[in-house]
Amino acid sequence: MTRIEDLSRSLVVLEQNSTVIAVVEMSASSWLVGGLVPGIARRPMKKLTPDPEALLQLLQRWREEAQRVGRAIGRMVLAYEIGRDGFWLARWLRERGVEAYAIHPASVAVSQEHKRAKTDRLDVELLQRVFLGWLRGERDHCSMAAIPTLEEEYARRPGRERELLVGEQTRLINRMKSAMARLGIRGFKPQLRKAAERLAGLRTPEGVPLPPHTLDEIRRDQERLALVRAQIKAIEQAREQRLQQAPAQDWNAMILFLARVVGLGIDTADTLVQEVFRRAFRDQRAVASYVGITGSPRQSGSKRREKGLTRSGNARVRRALIQLTWRFLLFQKGCALVQWYQARVAAKGVRKSTMIVALARKLLVALWRMVTTGAVPAGLKLRPAA
Repeated sequence: MTRIEDLSRSLVVLEQNSTVIAVVEMSASSWLVGGLVPGIARRPMKKLTPDPEALLQLLQRWREEAQRVGRAIGRMVLAYEIGRDGFWLARWLRERGVEAYAIHPASVAVSQEHKRAKTDRLDVELLQRVFLGWLRGERDHCSMAAIPTLEEEYARRPGRERELLVGEQTRLINRMKSAMARLGIRGFKPQLRKAAERLAGLRTPEGVPLPPHTLDEIRRDQERLALVRAQIKAIEQAREQRLQQAPAQDWNAMILFLARVVGLGIDTADTLVQEVFRRAFRDQRAVASYVGITGSPRQSGSKRREKGLTRSGNARVRRALIQLTWRFLLFQKGCALVQWYQARVAAKGVRKSTMIVALARKLLVALWRMVTTGAVPAGLKLRPAA
């Protein structure tokens, strides 16, 4: 069974007199490193170029300074806020004997003053306080991100690239339709294969052909659209080849199992597995919280209200899940989850848009249980195994 880490606090006893603690405020041009060194009264702070070797040398120098004053250093820990640089630095440092952690930026509480000062030095001091509290085992100081392996991190890239390309495809089609609408031409479908052949024969309501500049613009957009479609097809073919070559290897079996659900395609199955189900979750609440489909209550005294979804989780999965839930109502009418939804929306005053989110949450948990424990929801229709 996969071990589930509690990333809200450290479970290792902190021996501060034998531990070098460092935090890094990272930017594109420089890194500001702050340290807590045993036996050194001052809190050293050093600005470096974005160079991991220089960072490692700085940590070794601080370790030697602590040893010179009689402290036996057995542990070096470092943390930085996760951002554009990703997880490569944490993996690189862990290979060299440094405990490296990535802090969720949203989990760090900041001052709510109207005009608070913000500098890299102040940010380093704030990170030092929250990281020290986390190392002591105190909850709610900050939350750490799970450090994925290089293989796990880049297994998500094809699906994310495909999503971007699909959005680019839609943008190009809408751009060409808008260009036609400005000329009064309706009904032209630029996504069809023979659309390029029809361009020369199109006429505006005034009976004149398309202006030369507009015609050239649409042809260039058609070329871009063809390129985007070719790239989408290449990604899909590579995924299909991977699934066919090793259907039982790694997470491919989970994707193929999910794709057997009627109404759930291979694209959605790949997104759910790579983005959600590859992770180890504590329970069903953690699954829903990761996707951001849990509530955000606000209570003060006798006042109590719901502010809606938190939307703090994986927005990519949330969009795919809501679309899947609407399809689920069409293809899985005999499923117990769909019947639960129909019974709720039949009541007077219940909004479908509210209940569809509740159904999406139940569906996500049910699919998670299905791929982890094999428990198939009652009434769920599955395609026969290949």
